[in-house]
Amino acid sequence: MIPIKTVEIFTDGACSGNPGPGGYGVVLRFGSVEKELSGGDRATTNNRMELLGVITGLSALKEPCKVILTTDSKYVVDSITKGWVYGWKKKGWIKSDKKPALNVDLWEQLLPLLEKHDVTFNWVKGHAGHPENERCDRLAVEQRDIHSK
Repeated sequence: MIPIKTVEIFTDGACSGNPGPGGYGVVLRFGSVEKELSGGDRATTNNRMELLGVITGLSALKEPCKVILTTDSKYVVDSITKGWVYGWKKKGWIKSDKKPALNVDLWEQLLPLLEKHDVTFNWVKGHAGHPENERCDRLAVEQRDIHSK
């Protein structure tokens, strides 16, 4: 059996206004090899950018991997680790407060990636000096600014 690779992924999202121009930044690390990815949109929300960062990072992997995913998004981490997103899906994308879940299109992209990879989520406080989180934030802000023009 081929050993499964362990990859670190760091993500962050940024948005001016909600909705407004936004961006996301991703750093992938496998051993000493690193890759940066980023993108954005003219009219989006911070949560959409946080989700797109995670989706982009996981989508970049060419084979199933063990992933340590670090993000400052409580929305992403709690929705997955507390099982909320699975409940929303089971109830036809309706939340416990009977309101429609948001960002269903992105959750539907993310869930199959979480089945493909063995992902451990690691939440860090944003803007608190975590080097990779700060790097992802710079990428996200750069994309936000590009998409605000």
